[in-house]
Amino acid sequence: MQFANPQEARDFLTRHPEVRSFELILIDANGVPRGKLLHRDELLAVYENGRPLPSSILALTIQGEDVEASGLVWEVADADCWTYPLPGSLTLQPWRNVPTGQFQVSMHPERGLPATPADPRHVLVRSIERLKADGYHPVMAVELEFYLLDQRRDAQGRPQPALQMNGSRPQAPQVYGVYELEQLQPFLDDLYAACEAQSLPLRTAISEYAPGQLELTLEHRFDALQAIDEGIRYKRLVKGVANKHGLQACFMAKPFGDLAGSGLHLHVSLADEQGNNLFAAEDPEGTPLLHQAIGGMMATLLDSLAIFCPNANSFRRFQANSYAPLAKSWGVNNRTVSFRVPGGPANSRHIEHRICGADANPYLAAAAVLAGIHYGIRHQCDPGPAVQGNGYEQAREFLPTDWLTALHALERSSWAEEAFGGDFLKVFLAIKWQEYRQFMGEVGEQDWRWYLTHA
Repeated sequence: MQFANPQEARDFLTRHPEVRSFELILIDANGVPRGKLLHRDELLAVYENGRPLPSSILALTIQGEDVEASGLVWEVADADCWTYPLPGSLTLQPWRNVPTGQFQVSMHPERGLPATPADPRHVLVRSIERLKADGYHPVMAVELEFYLLDQRRDAQGRPQPALQMNGSRPQAPQVYGVYELEQLQPFLDDLYAACEAQSLPLRTAISEYAPGQLELTLEHRFDALQAIDEGIRYKRLVKGVANKHGLQACFMAKPFGDLAGSGLHLHVSLADEQGNNLFAAEDPEGTPLLHQAIGGMMATLLDSLAIFCPNANSFRRFQANSYAPLAKSWGVNNRTVSFRVPGGPANSRHIEHRICGADANPYLAAAAVLAGIHYGIRHQCDPGPAVQGNGYEQAREFLPTDWLTALHALERSSWAEEAFGGDFLKVFLAIKWQEYRQFMGEVGEQDWRWYLTHA
């Protein structure tokens, strides 16, 4: 694990005398940024000596409640665990009314114990290092869909899409509509400016398949860890810029039962040390190595589904003819499958993993994708023939549509224990089982079954 040089902090303080406070963030198992707001005078000490955070910070539910069964609360006396800043993460938060900085930390491999194994970023580093040890360098990019909502609710107390510049509220999907993007210009202008200030490679904006739904893409990175770090920081930035505009950026997988769900699409390929794409081929279906990668992701899909779909709401997204996948399937230039090989020139050949909801933790989702790819290469997994045409009509091996099945599969998986580490799985499953029990207590068994079959 590489941490930042203190000179980075000294230089930043010199360049930005106006910044009086800094947001320190650590990403928990649910992908939630947690941490502290520090005074300017505290920054350099964090870069020189680290900063302790309680062990329980990596053992919290999505609602921020302690998970005692994780072993990171009372058993270890909620001990201080030392974090250190990540290189290149020190930047501005342009959406703040008062000049504020931001930097990301991660647990130190030794001084962060006992919380270190529960740090999601460490789990991704583990997957990347294992691939690199076999000569494969993962190249990745992140696409995140989200809804831009009004902070005010409608007359029935329900969320509603953000008002457009013309004062009207969108009602129709208007997928790919450029007028809809123009109507959000003040928000998008600030979003692009904030990404530029934070050196995030934000590119294409698309009006997605629902009123108020957007997708913006980030560039591919030869360094997969950098790509996911940027995806994490982008998500924090989107919420901050939306809040500045009196709006709410919603990354739930399925916030509206009758509208499109929001996904986290992960684009991935493998390169050699010189950066040559090992999936590159004139054949649109790619190389045998690409096929093995898809085969591995298929073979480990059930075991990792609770990572890709970490909440009860996640499974509402799996509906036919919804652009969300339903089965273990792959195809070329086909948005009805789980693993899509986009068209394009030979040197751009890669896989788009379309299973995750926007609520997935990008670190953990990427770790599961790369561990599945590694499994497929080592075991030379065969994905079978590519789907031609409508994958929904040809679906055979359907994905489970309930949280309970996914949690049991992860809990019983020897592959997952090896891929993610037993200590991490203990904490993650403790968190998810507590959330599951809370959900069951609120909804009830009968309503839960109705939810699974009718959502």
